Amino acid sequence: MTEAAEDRYLPQTGFAAKLNWLRAGVLGANDGIVSTAGLVVGVAAAASSTSTILTAGIAGISAGAISMAVGEYVSVSTQRDAEAALLAQERRELKEDPADELAELTAIYHSKGLSAETARQVAEELTAYDAFAAHAEAELGLNPDELTNPWHAAFSSAVAFTVGALLPLLAILLPPTAARIPVTMVAVLLALAVTGSVSAWLGGSNRVRAVARVVLGGALAMAVTYGIGQLADVAGI
Repeated sequence: MTEAAEDRYLPQTGFAAKLNWLRAGVLGANDGIVSTAGLVVGVAAAASSTSTILTAGIAGISAGAISMAVGEYVSVSTQRDAEAALLAQERRELKEDPADELAELTAIYHSKGLSAETARQVAEELTAYDAFAAHAEAELGLNPDELTNPWHAAFSSAVAFTVGALLPLLAILLPPTAARIPVTMVAVLLALAVTGSVSAWLGGSNRVRAVARVVLGGALAMAVTYGIGQLADVAGI
């Protein structure tokens, strides 16, 4: 095992993994909110037609969800391929030099605070029970039976994006024409404050800074697209 590989694949509890998936879902929803809000606000600034705004919103949600799904699928597939390669290498090493692998496993547990004798006993017992699983967990932080499924990741990403994107679309379609943009901006900024707060809580970071970043980013996105829409309206485009 190389040091780079050991640094990249650290052991992770099931609870921590679930929190990371939840955080990824929140961030996906945040992307859906910001990108769709910017799109529909820009279109609404240039055109008052409900059908035009609806068409643009649906097209934006569809394109965004597909893009998120494809990106997540490629990313997780690459990660899974790397994990599979490391697991295959570990299996080969166990077959070719089991004594050296046992010594390596003993050293890992000794470095965690066990005495040399206890570390050796633990390594021997784990090796006798399931050597491959023991080395995969201790060296790579992986469970060979629970590798991330790229299809699940792609589906989750698309759903999270779509759920987030529906809020600005509904916010701009339901109010009267004159109130569309103000209502949408308020709804979007409130939603971003919530997603920023939840994301910070899940990641253990400062909530005020996290909320400020996403709210300011969302406000900037809507301000820019609103300005572009106004310019297009004035120019008669």
